[in-house]
Amino acid sequence: MDDIVKAAMAKWPKVPHCYAWLALDARGNWRMRDERAQALNLAGDTIRNPALQQFINRNYGVDDEGRWYFQNGPQKVYVDLEATPYISQLLPNQVWRLHTGEILDTLEKAHLLQDGSMTIQNGEQLAQVDDRDLVDVIALLRLNSDSIPDDQLWQIIETGHCDGALALQWHNNLIPVQLTTLARLMQENGFQSKPR
Repeated sequence: MDDIVKAAMAKWPKVPHCYAWLALDARGNWRMRDERAQALNLAGDTIRNPALQQFINRNYGVDDEGRWYFQNGPQKVYVDLEATPYISQLLPNQVWRLHTGEILDTLEKAHLLQDGSMTIQNGEQLAQVDDRDLVDVIALLRLNSDSIPDDQLWQIIETGHCDGALALQWHNNLIPVQLTTLARLMQENGFQSKPR
C-alpha cells in the first residue's frame, strides 16, 4: 500500500466506504460504474489511464469478510468481481502474470469450472485464466498424466465428473485440478463477488 494512502487513512479514519462504483471484469480490466451503469446493471467504463490502473493495483486488497477493495486514500472502494479477485495471463515459458502485474512463481492448485473456464490458485491469490489464453492452458491439462482428447475434455466439463487424476502440467509439475463452479469456489475461499 502506498505511504500517501496510509497517511490519509490515519488522518481521516471515519470516511464512509464506497460500494458498486468499481468493478474488475473477467479480462482484468478495472471499470468505473456510475449511477447509470449500476441502475442498468452495465459493466461500466474501462479505466484506461495507466497511472490510475497502477495506483489501484498497488492498493488492492481484501478485508476480513472476504470483500475485495481498492484503498483510495482514506476511503475503501469495494470491488464488484465479474469472476475471481485476480485475472491471470499466461506469458511465454509458462509464466503466470496477474492483472496487477505480479508474477505467480508458485501454484498450489487449479480449477476447471463448469462453464469451461479455468482458475489457478496460490493461497488467497485466486485467479481466473484470461479467456484469450484458455486454449493454451487447456492444452496443458492432463488426465492420469496423459493429454486429454477434446471430446473427453468436453464430457468432463459437461458432467462435472472425471475418472482419474486431473492435473495441469506446469513446468515439470502436475498441479491438481478440481472440478467446481465459480460460486462454489468463491464460497470455499470466503470471497464476496458483490460486497454491499
